[in-house]
Amino acid sequence: MAHDRCPIRPARPEDAEALIGMMRALAACEGYLPRFRVTARDLRTRAFGPGAQCGILVAQGEGGRLAGYAVWLVQAFTFDLRPTVTLKELFVDAAYRNRGIAADLFAHLRREAECIGAGQITWLVLPTNVGAKRLYRRFGGAPDPDWEHWRLALPEVSTEG
Repeated sequence: MAHDRCPIRPARPEDAEALIGMMRALAACEGYLPRFRVTARDLRTRAFGPGAQCGILVAQGEGGRLAGYAVWLVQAFTFDLRPTVTLKELFVDAAYRNRGIAADLFAHLRREAECIGAGQITWLVLPTNVGAKRLYRRFGGAPDPDWEHWRLALPEVSTEG
């Protein structure tokens, strides 16, 4: 299939509504939509400007529509005194799949990681997502044989008073 490239760029605050739509689609696909709480306002507050808590790359589709996105976090240093970049979400809209957009987003993320001197990029994959595993293997990724993914769910804190 021909590779219809979409330009990759950093997300901007005006992308927040479209990003939330894609994030909700990913949440539905991965089974956590009922717990999804992020709003466009939250995203504008946490992802843009001074003190941004994450980085977001977007693939710009036809007519200004977003075709996909990647969200990542940076842990300042670990055992090797180098940052670790954690890919939190990689999503391509169904209308844009099979065009190499996920590969382009990942390649841009890799360049971002290399620019900050990161020692590694990490990410999680649903055990049943065979397509994602195949994609990530093409990028040179592999399951981490040294670590298991663990978590402790904490109760939700009410902000109403």
